[in-house]
Amino acid sequence: GLYRLALVLDQMGHLEKAGEICETLLDQETSESGKVYLYNQLGLIKDKQGEYEEAMRFYQKDLEISEKRLPANHPDLAMSYNNIGVVYNSMGNYSKALASHEKALAIRKRSVPPTDPSLASSYNNIGMVYNSMGKHRKALESCEKALEIQQQSLPLTHPDLAWPHNNIGIAHKSMGDYPNALASLEKALVIRQQSLSPIHP
Repeated sequence: GLYRLALVLDQMGHLEKAGEICETLLDQETSESGKVYLYNQLGLIKDKQGEYEEAMRFYQKDLEISEKRLPANHPDLAMSYNNIGVVYNSMGNYSKALASHEKALAIRKRSVPPTDPSLASSYNNIGMVYNSMGKHRKALESCEKALEIQQQSLPLTHPDLAWPHNNIGIAHKSMGDYPNALASLEKALVIRQQSLSPIHP
């Protein structure tokens, strides 16, 4: 019950309280699997708070336990590498971010169907790292792969479809292609207007 409360508080933006609950639960947790969930949730919370070193510490603990417990191609390992990649990107360590996202992608290619949304997430994240590195053409190609996968697996107005359109727009803008940037960003906006409440951030 407390863990579910922490998830709700996280969704509501009450990150400090959610983190306190997770840390209390972590002190009481005896099972390895329970610790993995809590380390992951604490990593997410610290990442949202911009406390990247702390987020990385929790994600590394999550990965350390998961690597011992799970087979090498397990999708949960891909999620751990994905989360670590996101934090490295936020910290500006793009080579490590790219390496983590590529590990996640390799696992997902072997463990999930080709239209699985998690594959799109990996391509999208790789695209964002390439964009941060100034490799805008590679960023565009990766984000277009993400969009292609999501279009096969999600309804046309699903809010997750806005992300690849948004990131394709960012890549076009970075290359100075403003008409295509505007078109992609407008597609992202239309999807969000159709699928989210008018006051959604």
